[in-house]
Amino acid sequence: MDKSLRDRASRVVPGGMYGHMRASGLPDGYPQFFARGEGCHIWDVDGRKYLDFMCSWGPIVLGHHHPVVDAAARRQMEQGDVLNGPSERMVELAERVVGLVTHADWALFSKNGTDATTTCVTLARGATGKRKVLLAKGAYHGAVPWCSPHPYGVMSEDRAHILYFDYNDVASLEAAVTQAGGDLAAIVVSAFKHDYGQHQELPDLAFAQRARALCDANDAALILDDVRAGFRLTLHGSWDQIGVQPDLSAWSKAIANGYALSAVMGNNRFRDAAAALFATGSFWCGAVAMAASLATLDVLEAENGPEHMRAMGQRLRDGIAEQARRYNLGVRQSGPVQMPTILFEDDADYARGNRFTQETLKRGVYMHPKHNMFLSVAHTAADIDHALSVTDDAFKIVAGL
Repeated sequence: MDKSLRDRASRVVPGGMYGHMRASGLPDGYPQFFARGEGCHIWDVDGRKYLDFMCSWGPIVLGHHHPVVDAAARRQMEQGDVLNGPSERMVELAERVVGLVTHADWALFSKNGTDATTTCVTLARGATGKRKVLLAKGAYHGAVPWCSPHPYGVMSEDRAHILYFDYNDVASLEAAVTQAGGDLAAIVVSAFKHDYGQHQELPDLAFAQRARALCDANDAALILDDVRAGFRLTLHGSWDQIGVQPDLSAWSKAIANGYALSAVMGNNRFRDAAAALFATGSFWCGAVAMAASLATLDVLEAENGPEHMRAMGQRLRDGIAEQARRYNLGVRQSGPVQMPTILFEDDADYARGNRFTQETLKRGVYMHPKHNMFLSVAHTAADIDHALSVTDDAFKIVAGL
């Protein structure tokens, strides 16, 4: 059925697929179409079941089809979703996230991560009256011309005021600030360095502190792109763990356990700018996703979701490390354990990584050979141990044993 759907899609969808699924370069054997999800498992349209370590590329933080979240969404749907204005859920959700996120004094809502990062940049430029925005080389902040890593259709004018630095490199950051001169509007940083197909890097404290100081000294905004990591590492903002607070932050993915929602949060310095900004979308006030988000945050807090994901991620990381040693394979695991990245050393063409994940897929464990993966609250110790029994077989094949 997957093949027939691909054939049908190729006739009515350019390329048969779009976005990250087409660009991700998954090796042969990966399904494109899925039928359902439950907890930490998904089923493709051909009926094959997988233990899921992608969690829909991040949004599923509690597990697919979570009963508490889905019940909250159904209750709201019975009352209405997209109305002539927002429901009470918008105020409740703004109050909730402002109460959780350390730097936040206010919140605005939209639908996806690109909405949120773009709104942060627009706010910074509007509030400061300046143009230059600094981004880390290779970082992903959305699929629009000002920041997309894919050059197709992008004009030089789209990025005329974008300057680049190396993540965690203080000297590189200082040089970019100098290049911006008196026109620096914002420095945009990811929660950690999660460039596609590369080893991940947690933020260095000295780098984070210098970014904060440079923004203060230049009357610029420090923007934290927490779209990918937010509410998975902590409920308080990912850089709260290192004691550095941004002025503005962008959120999506895990905020509503798969319901379409994103948020911009900011401190009082940018409140007036946010009140003056015109940013809108036909579905941005949808109440169902906001009800789902409220339920998601309740469950995450009640069950200490970030800590559970950390424990399960560490269990997976320790097991993978022991297996790699046993089979004498150079494997590097990087990034936070809740969002694991597993790459083989000296594997420039990802041949070993592709073979490894193809073998886990055949055995019912869905992993990715290049992208960071995601843990959810639904993953249990038994699930991790099952995954490790599968990765042991896969490592054995890669090692040629």
